[in-house]
Amino acid sequence: MIRMKIVADDTIPFLKGIAEPEAEVAYLPAKGFTPETIRDADVLIVRSIDKCTPALLAGSSVRLITTATIGFDHIDTHYCEAHGIAWKNAPGCNAPSVGQYVLASLLALALRRGETLEGKTLGIVGVGHVGREVERLASTWNMRVLRNDPPRAEAEGQAGFVSLDEIAAEADIVTLHVPFTREGRYPTYHLANNDFFRKMKPGAWFINSCRGAVHDTEALLRAKREGVVGGLILDCWENEPGISPELLHLADIATPHIAGFSADGKANATRMCLEAIERFFGIRFSRLKEVVPPAPLHPEIDLNAFADHRIARAFLQTFNPEIIDNHLRNNPSEFEYLRNHYDHPREPRAYRVRNATPDEQKLLAEMGFQAG
Repeated sequence: MIRMKIVADDTIPFLKGIAEPEAEVAYLPAKGFTPETIRDADVLIVRSIDKCTPALLAGSSVRLITTATIGFDHIDTHYCEAHGIAWKNAPGCNAPSVGQYVLASLLALALRRGETLEGKTLGIVGVGHVGREVERLASTWNMRVLRNDPPRAEAEGQAGFVSLDEIAAEADIVTLHVPFTREGRYPTYHLANNDFFRKMKPGAWFINSCRGAVHDTEALLRAKREGVVGGLILDCWENEPGISPELLHLADIATPHIAGFSADGKANATRMCLEAIERFFGIRFSRLKEVVPPAPLHPEIDLNAFADHRIARAFLQTFNPEIIDNHLRNNPSEFEYLRNHYDHPREPRAYRVRNATPDEQKLLAEMGFQAG
């Protein structure tokens, strides 16, 4: 019996050793994906850095591409569909991770500025898996939420959704969570452009943790210089890894595209890729249950260790964006290295919080912690 051959990106966590009992697996760096190395593969397991183009795929035996990401703009889906190559992404795999990133970054910036998130209006652009998670976390901090999602509004009705102009005019904080598209009825390329920033509430905070080209870099630079954007949190950049030095300097929190990189999210994505292979080929991976993230180094958080802002500081114990921000500012040319060698944090559910009051326990539980 001929065994299935899988070619996988060698930086996908928790994958090595899992599929080997049932398949032959070759692990390659991103630059190692060539027409020669994937020619006799049945399956590719890739990340967003692995470009699945006609030049790579033509003449290969690849029948399925699975990507350990929610986005799939690195896969030429038109070519795949025309040539009988199935593809599967991992929708929702890292939604809690991006939610964790957004809330932690907002809390870090608010603490730095002596402000509170409570009562602020948060405009969420794109309310899919990630946007819904951001909305859930924002509600725990009593933030007012405005939702913009034209495809959902069209399918479900306008109730509960607002226009992009309304987001720009009313939101104290704008956060982007849309897929990157240049085509179709709702293209998102340069969605946040000069026109958007001109309409934006002066001094509002702006977050992009979805795709770099959803914002126009020159327009964002102008808005930040002029004070239209009062707080800037960027995880995604145009022209990665060659990011704008000026934008890096002006950003309040800057990170190398790691918002969805929790250990939990990575494990979810790897598991979803393997499950897609199981369904497609009608097989079972006997070691699939072993795809689990390691426990945190310090799984207990003691609220009595904090003199003030106890809940905010507990949340920042799970992920503090200022650490990776500092690494990127000191080594901007190492963007891709920092991304590939990132120490994936655990999400709040991996932590137990001690010495919480009953009110704090309720809030912590809503945020996903083990409290009590």
